[in-house]
Amino acid sequence: MGAVSSTEAESEPLLVPSLAEPRPVLPTITTTTQHPVVGHSRVYKRRWLVLTLFSLLGFMQGMVWNFWGPIQNSAVHAFGFTKPDIAVLVLWGPVGFVPWLLFMWLMDKRGLRASLLLAALLMLMGSVVRSVPVSDEPLRRWMIHGGQFLNGLGGPTIMSAGPYLSTTWFAPDQRATATAVASLFCYLGGAASFVVGPMVVPAPNSTQLKGFWAAGVGSDSLIRDRIQLVMYGELGAIAVLFAAVLLYFPSRPPRPPSVAAASQRLSYRSSICRLLSNVRFLMIALAYAVPTGVIAGWSGVLDMVLTPAKVSQVDAGWIGFWSVVGGCVFGIAMAKFADSIRGMLKLILVLMLAGASLASTWFTLTCLSQYTHLPSTAAILYTSCILIGIFINSSVPIFFELFIETVYPVPEGITCGVVTFLGNLVTGLLLFFLTFYCTEVSWLNWCLIGSCLFSLVLLLFFRETYDRLYLDVFVSV
Repeated sequence: MGAVSSTEAESEPLLVPSLAEPRPVLPTITTTTQHPVVGHSRVYKRRWLVLTLFSLLGFMQGMVWNFWGPIQNSAVHAFGFTKPDIAVLVLWGPVGFVPWLLFMWLMDKRGLRASLLLAALLMLMGSVVRSVPVSDEPLRRWMIHGGQFLNGLGGPTIMSAGPYLSTTWFAPDQRATATAVASLFCYLGGAASFVVGPMVVPAPNSTQLKGFWAAGVGSDSLIRDRIQLVMYGELGAIAVLFAAVLLYFPSRPPRPPSVAAASQRLSYRSSICRLLSNVRFLMIALAYAVPTGVIAGWSGVLDMVLTPAKVSQVDAGWIGFWSVVGGCVFGIAMAKFADSIRGMLKLILVLMLAGASLASTWFTLTCLSQYTHLPSTAAILYTSCILIGIFINSSVPIFFELFIETVYPVPEGITCGVVTFLGNLVTGLLLFFLTFYCTEVSWLNWCLIGSCLFSLVLLLFFRETYDRLYLDVFVSV
């Protein structure tokens, strides 16, 4: 990727100054990938507003997706759902990724604004459909399923556009941090549902609860009313965010923030072909998709996983909450560290997946204390489960940055769209099997261990490159 001489046509600036304010044409250089590089770039304060709106939409999408898992006991009594029904409600999130190619095409051709408006509209429609208080119980269940599916259709854009946003709006020394915030807020929304649900929705009368944060126990009619209240609140929040995006959410800033942001990218078809034929990309994509897909399905039914260990619905909610929140906080901190010390993404991921393998093994053996004779206390379950969330969830933005570096100049939205589809495919397969094998769910814990070890092995054999970093740091100089 050394610099070579430019042709006359390549020396034209990417951003043409207005006639009223003529500026001298700055010299440009062209890399071996034939990307024009401009000599002037700028970051804007409005980037923080753009990041905030995107992150809050991700927060609500994750919160709606994970709404039913933490209150599964209450939902079974109030709406007549079965255990497989709860798994299907969580499954609609991965199913929403089936038309992912269409959403990635829209992002590539129409930009971030059009893609995010469509995602927000689908989320809004889903919240409306599932919140309509019809008296016919079978129809109500179908409407809830339909609402969850529409919310799931917003997932491909919400979960894959974070790196695209960070490259488009943020300078190179802020990109990993912006990617972490944009990509982890949907996980934070899922964590919030672990707390909001059990705090507002009472458990069935037959449930024994402990803890001041619980909503207590109540009749089926009270449970339905509280569930309806939470769904109305989520509908209102999504409606406000949709209006905000409609009023102001530009696709890109007037001037690019970096050389990479200004560079020409591959076409949609060429990008897909290059990704599917790149063995190194497929290795790292599987290393990401398998553990993150498994933990997404595992955490979505964490209440079911912890029930054999005699953990209440509320305690399971708090364990899930702190595991995801810990992953988000640690992920943003590690992304900030990666911004300051570049070229260390593989090492960071290897350490994270090694920690996840140890933590998941500890958790699984603790849940089998009747066979392993290991101490099984609330503190141990809390600690091991939270460590699993910290190590796996915090790896997401680091993986995203490594994907972009590996396959540059493939557009960020397409690259992350492929890997998030693979992750949700793994989640969908896991939840699909759960609908048939939901009586005894300890096999989920062994899947978690296997996924972490599988990812760790792939990372150890992966050869990292930093093509985009080279363009920004060296070619721009």
